[in-house]
Amino acid sequence: MRPILFHVNMNQSTPTYVGKACAYVTRSTGEVLVFEGPGHDGLQIPKGTLESGERPREALFREVREETGLATLADVSHLASDVWTRRRDPPKRYVRHFFHATVHEPRDAWTHVVRDGGAEHGAAFDLRWVDPATDEQFALDLDDYLRALPDAVPEAGNADVTATPTPAATD
Repeated sequence: MRPILFHVNMNQSTPTYVGKACAYVTRSTGEVLVFEGPGHDGLQIPKGTLESGERPREALFREVREETGLATLADVSHLASDVWTRRRDPPKRYVRHFFHATVHEPRDAWTHVVRDGGAEHGAAFDLRWVDPATDEQFALDLDDYLRALPDAVPEAGNADVTATPTPAATD
């Protein structure tokens, strides 16, 4: 699928807007799932570009599954949306949609290899958990809304939902 570009203009002084879904995935300890990805210095969270016709909540489920291998999320909630400048010349802005979701995940660290056939096929993500108050640097200002997370996250348990939301359940 093609990414959604909110505005495209050949005049380089007019910014391009690209939709992104960003996931703060936490477990019962309150820790946040992160990885250090290629092309960026610092921690990252599961995130990615909205595909054509895809809503932010749908992209959230897809990106978490693709980048972590986690197929079940619980208690999904929208935290914030913003417009973030990726680069100034030529101007490119991300329309970022931040979500919080919980998982029941006992592993403290694991490597997930993307096998979806897309652009990241074969990429390995080394995942681990960090305290939201970490002093570690995040790439792309992805820590902007960590303060919006609850202090203690209940165990996901029986509240799990499947990774593919129904159209009525999307934002």
